[in-house]
Amino acid sequence: MRIVVLLLLMLFSALVQAETGEQHAQAAARGLVGTPAPRLVLKTIDGQTIDLNSYYGKKPVYLKFWATWCVPCREQMPHLRHVYEQAGSDMAVIAVDVGFDDTVDDVRRYRKDMGLKMPIVFDDGSIGEAFHLRVTPQHVVIGRDGRILYVGHEANAKLDAALLAAREAAPSTAVATAAVSDSSSADKQLPDLAIPTLSGTAFDLHASPTNGRPTVLVFMSPWCESYFAKSRPALATSCRAVREQVTALSSDDHVRWLGIASTLWAGKDDLRAYQQEHHLGMPLALDDSGALFRRFRVMHVPTLLVFDAQGRLVRRIEGVDAHLGDELKTLSAI
Repeated sequence: MRIVVLLLLMLFSALVQAETGEQHAQAAARGLVGTPAPRLVLKTIDGQTIDLNSYYGKKPVYLKFWATWCVPCREQMPHLRHVYEQAGSDMAVIAVDVGFDDTVDDVRRYRKDMGLKMPIVFDDGSIGEAFHLRVTPQHVVIGRDGRILYVGHEANAKLDAALLAAREAAPSTAVATAAVSDSSSADKQLPDLAIPTLSGTAFDLHASPTNGRPTVLVFMSPWCESYFAKSRPALATSCRAVREQVTALSSDDHVRWLGIASTLWAGKDDLRAYQQEHHLGMPLALDDSGALFRRFRVMHVPTLLVFDAQGRLVRRIEGVDAHLGDELKTLSAI
């Protein structure tokens, strides 16, 4: 009986996780399906250029957003490989690594291990922004007419039906949206922005004579410690160590602190639960559009950006820095 109960609990947990992933994907779908696909020029990890706009009106496009650390992504890889092999010249099949806590070398090793042949793109955040990335994996199917036909999370009958419909639909012309602006350089200055926090108050990023304090932006993910515990234990340990260090240092009111979480696999409820579980005192914000992650070119968590009292970036830290406390005291005294 005990074994049966455990199996049922495991099954229920898996179903909840699948529903959660699909809910994230459907949140993205609501703003995408039926709209013209964005014009984007992609570069593969082999240096090839792919102009998506050149396909619109001619052939459908299938984009799969994924990551090497993502368990369901790895489980779905045989499906992606099969779709690519069957598509031939009738459909453009492109694998887009989300670029979040991955490296190009990680992707190349995984490609070799899995024998992947389709074009692979390493995202700097701009592609995910254009297609409202909310989860991994996230499937985006663009019809022959250049309009987004389907967005989903699971490799199931719905995805297969969308891929089939995209290939069978007659080509037509479509007006694509404007290309995403270039975000190749990171900001070195705090922007004049007010960021809404979980508490409902706004955090004014702009440094001014009225606040006159250094600012630390803590880019993080509420699932880093738990999800990476088995697949990337060193990263999970780093996330926990940074959280503990930030918790200890953020009690000093001579420094402004703001935790910023990506919406990848996370929503406000997840972030609020993480805050309560670990008794985090600093304000937390959800980067709904991913604009702050892109603006400061943050591709790994945890990442800390330290700004002086004038709002100038003085340090970028990935992981724990034993000298952070002393440096903040120095910056506060200037």
